[in-house]
Amino acid sequence: MDLDWNDIPLLRKLAESGSMAQTARDLELVTSTVSRRLAAAEQALGIRLFIRDPSGYRPTEAGRVFLEHAHLIVDRVDTMVLETRAEQQDVAGPVNITGIDVVLSHWLVNHVPELLAKHPRLELSLLGDFREVSFTRREADLAIRLNRPTADAALRMRKIGTLGFAVYGGEAFRGVDRKEWKTLPWLAFPREFAWLAEMKWLEKIKPERVTRLTTIAMIARACQSGIGIALLPCVVGDSLGLNRLQDRIESHRELWLLSHKDAGQIARFRAVTEWLVTVAERDAKQLAGA
Repeated sequence: MDLDWNDIPLLRKLAESGSMAQTARDLELVTSTVSRRLAAAEQALGIRLFIRDPSGYRPTEAGRVFLEHAHLIVDRVDTMVLETRAEQQDVAGPVNITGIDVVLSHWLVNHVPELLAKHPRLELSLLGDFREVSFTRREADLAIRLNRPTADAALRMRKIGTLGFAVYGGEAFRGVDRKEWKTLPWLAFPREFAWLAEMKWLEKIKPERVTRLTTIAMIARACQSGIGIALLPCVVGDSLGLNRLQDRIESHRELWLLSHKDAGQIARFRAVTEWLVTVAERDAKQLAGA
């Protein structure tokens, strides 16, 4: 087989963009070169990797199998390079943590000074993002999620705590009885987020009026403004000084820390992972809403 392994990044990029012209721009090539290298790869493998339809280029079934293995190969090469560069095990360099925006801003950011005081050469980035990310494709270094993730060949997961949710409102709603909740104005996500646990919980209340907003941050701000009441993470409602309408916790979500399975071999990732686990254990009651 005469496959040029240098074409693997090109084929991955084409699968990602679906556009030969975009692939050429991203790789600083001309379109004819991309076309020629795709044809050469297909000839070397003896299979059709892509088909073209009105939406662009998309992998064939054989192409998808090839690309899955290509992702794993590139992942292993990336790990090799990372481990080689980290030979001295210096806790320095970039670490990206993705997570739900309000969990990062109302909880984790408070602990960042402690981490950077201990490891001043870290370049930490907190990225508000609730999408599932691929660790095989190195889309994140570490991620904090509210549900157990789907399978990823390169994924390592660990439950680090529980996030409690309670019903909060502004001053105008202080002391309202639970029996009145159905008639009160509520704040919640749009209907297309009906799969979320919080939305399923609200469906049981069957509120008569709902104002819909796309992020927890917007819901919390609207709650502060007195527009309505909302089911919020306790770390958010409590930090904003909102009134918890009942002491009881209405809903729980598990907090999961996700990382690449090889992250423990890199000093900076290992240090940040240990820090995340430590602060989550320290703040377990706060996160759970106790």
